[in-house]
Amino acid sequence: MWNCCYTILIALQHLPDRSDLCYTVTMVTNQQMWRSWAERLRGWGLSDWAASFLEASGPMTWFGAQALYLGQPVLRLMFSDADLTALAGLLENPDQVQAFSKFLRETENQWP
Repeated sequence: MWNCCYTILIALQHLPDRSDLCYTVTMVTNQQMWRSWAERLRGWGLSDWAASFLEASGPMTWFGAQALYLGQPVLRLMFSDADLTALAGLLENPDQVQAFSKFLRETENQWP
């Protein structure tokens, strides 16, 4: 058994460095990405509804993140992988969900 574990550890050491696969999107800040999402939601007339939904969902947003991961092969036809991964990451973090909901409400009041 130990021989098997040792073999796996040796194999893992020889994998290429994948530190560029960061969980969060590093090229675009949250604020820029959130602004893009808010503009898109506003264009569809859904920003207020989305904010209310996020606020009401509470810890259930985690399931939304999992649904995004599952649906990513189909959803990437309409949205970028970066957007989908960032949105799923946001939905997994309750503090980020509340912050984005607040951001949606604030930006909705700023736009005519």
